[in-house]
Amino acid sequence: MNALSQEPARMSPQPARHAVAFAPACVGNVGVGFDILGHCVAGAGDRAEVRRIDEPTVRIAAIHGSAAALPTDPARNTAGAALLALRKALGLSFGFELTLHKGIALGSGMAGSAASAVAALVAANALLPQPLPAESLYGFALDGELVASGGRHGDNVGPMLLGGLVLATESRLLRIPVPAAWHCALVHPHFVLETRQARAALAGDYRLGEFVAQSANLALTLAGCYRGDAALVREGLKDVLVEPRRAPLVPGFARVKQAALGHRALGASISGGGPSVFGWYECQADALAAAEAMRAAFAAEGLDSDAFVAPIDGPAAALLALDGVEVAA
Repeated sequence: MNALSQEPARMSPQPARHAVAFAPACVGNVGVGFDILGHCVAGAGDRAEVRRIDEPTVRIAAIHGSAAALPTDPARNTAGAALLALRKALGLSFGFELTLHKGIALGSGMAGSAASAVAALVAANALLPQPLPAESLYGFALDGELVASGGRHGDNVGPMLLGGLVLATESRLLRIPVPAAWHCALVHPHFVLETRQARAALAGDYRLGEFVAQSANLALTLAGCYRGDAALVREGLKDVLVEPRRAPLVPGFARVKQAALGHRALGASISGGGPSVFGWYECQADALAAAEAMRAAFAAEGLDSDAFVAPIDGPAAALLALDGVEVAA
């Protein structure tokens, strides 16, 4: 799969009519970076097929692979809303017809809503007379996230657009270097925790000391990534602000987190809004062992689960095919 180009493509005299793209799962927040830090995880994701149509509109033809019914009204669907924003901003005379293939479970904490929006944007972008650079799609992806969670936060869509670990503010994306050997173990229990419910758990007062401690932990984690210093990350990757308020929503969270930490983790916490749990490791072998222990911990709570082990410096969303022709890797 080819990552979306970071440079604008040359104008094509005859733009393609049909494109297929894929966006990977993501660990949002990464514990210490609520709404602003995330990284991609290979192994799961959503696929979007977008067809260019003459009508100046966006329509959703079908959504496959979802256990629950998702809105086909574009304004109420994350991918549809993102394409509507793209059309409006560029003043396009044509429209898009979208078919989604869901590969990320709803309410999993693996950024399924963001993956749909980003995959749709990457596919639609390839159908433009002059495709945009990846970062230029960020604002449209945030419009999609607004539909899912009520907020324009980029910790999921940012990493999907650039790949790897990304610091995502309202106006900027910054890819953070991470040693290639560092891996993530992400375990998704078969339990649904809706994003809006997870965010509602954060209502209430916070102490200034909590913000200071969380800021210090975020700084240590980012510094450790830049330096490739596992000790700094191990000291910093501790969520003292959000995790304590969301932990009761995840069955057996304390047991699962302890299983993750018990295999030399750099840190472990809730992925996104949960209920998935992640851990960071210096090598793949530790991550694989931790993933099995985490699954066993969920099983002790009566929950089956799926495990994903992949480099933290994961792949970005990618264009798969254009007018029926597979895009070369």
